[in-house]
Amino acid sequence: MKHKLISVFLLVALLISPLAYSSDFRKGVDAFQKEDFQQAYQVFSSLANQGDALAQFTLGFMYENGQGVPQNDIEAVRWYHAAAEQGDALAQLSLGVRYTEGRGVPQNDAEAIRWYRAAAEQGQAQAQINLGARYIQGKGVPQNDAEAIRWFRAAAEQGDAQAQFRLSSMYFIGGGVVQNHVQAHMWANIAASQGNQNAVKLRNQLAEEMTPTQIQEAQKLAQEWVNSR
Repeated sequence: MKHKLISVFLLVALLISPLAYSSDFRKGVDAFQKEDFQQAYQVFSSLANQGDALAQFTLGFMYENGQGVPQNDIEAVRWYHAAAEQGDALAQLSLGVRYTEGRGVPQNDAEAIRWYRAAAEQGQAQAQINLGARYIQGKGVPQNDAEAIRWFRAAAEQGDAQAQFRLSSMYFIGGGVVQNHVQAHMWANIAASQGNQNAVKLRNQLAEEMTPTQIQEAQKLAQEWVNSR
């Protein structure tokens, strides 16, 4: 999860438009990309204390990873919480992870669900996956495969390969849905095309249990889904 959040943050930073954010924020991003973390910290700290939610998330991220400041889980949570309360979906996801793992806060399944749901309802794909997984496990929520399917599908439709694999798996075992090898193969194939190796294995396993006609139908559905994007 930590590496996932790093990748997400860097993507956000690289895509920030100078027209959308202040020149000061751009200075912080530029410093961060140059790995001048102390300068980035100074910029983001100033903006965070002025109430900038994205700067607050970034400051939490830097405390989490010890970039420009000593690593400090409690400070990371403090800034994630400030940004999450303002509706920042990445901060809400990060806070959910913290409550799941008990890092910087006491472990609390109910709070993890609260923040995963807040981010998931904004369309944050990883939060949707995490929420779906909690429904399968019955942690913080009643066990409910149908709800898990709903959230996996929401992330899968956004193109998330992990969610596509999980959705495929649910169709394969009939968890929360009627067992359907065609749908399972379709989603496994889409995830496999993005390099998900678990999906490759599942797709191959499914193919051994399907007729040529079923495989052809699944491939057709997968291609139609890709073409609709």
